[in-house]
Amino acid sequence: MSFSDATQFWNERFDNEEFIFGKEPNEYLVQKTAQYLKPNNSVLCIADGEGRNGVWLAKQGMRVTGFDVSDIALAKAKQFATDNQVSIQYSLCDTDSFDWQANAYDAVIGIFIQFADPEMRARIFKQVHQTLKPGGLFILQGYTPKQLEYKTGGPSLIEHLYTEEMIRELSQGFEILELECYEKELSEGARHTGMSALLGMVAKKSA
Repeated sequence: MSFSDATQFWNERFDNEEFIFGKEPNEYLVQKTAQYLKPNNSVLCIADGEGRNGVWLAKQGMRVTGFDVSDIALAKAKQFATDNQVSIQYSLCDTDSFDWQANAYDAVIGIFIQFADPEMRARIFKQVHQTLKPGGLFILQGYTPKQLEYKTGGPSLIEHLYTEEMIRELSQGFEILELECYEKELSEGARHTGMSALLGMVAKKSA
């Protein structure tokens, strides 16, 4: 999908007064932030959409950078940040056009970034590794193939879903601190509601 096609696709989804994934941060991210991150950490949010995760991280005292392919989503995210009296450095781009500066961030956050096909997913893992500082953390959450049975959110293409084996293979150069597949009720706006088949990972860039 080209940049303009991706922008059009996501703009059509986000062109809505409500926040399609809600305004509350992702639950897995909240738990892992409490365990692993500290105020003043520099954090990058991949495809931060309407800003629910980036704004929450900024409210915890993090220095947050984020990007998304949807200008409509980013306009909502910027307003959401203003309403919450936090500042986030947002840019309109996709994962291939973002400036992945080397050794720049203490943590990179990837919450339901399952727009990525297998080739893009492999690139993202390499880009994340490059942009993390030594010892920096990659916090990832996504759906597993069992999610196709639940149909409560996420992509309908199995090749966009995560298995533990796949994530381990992609995580070379990282030390995996936590990796689990589990099932849980989600309530994240209209798009992510109900029993869900999930994978969560925290991985550290080898120092």
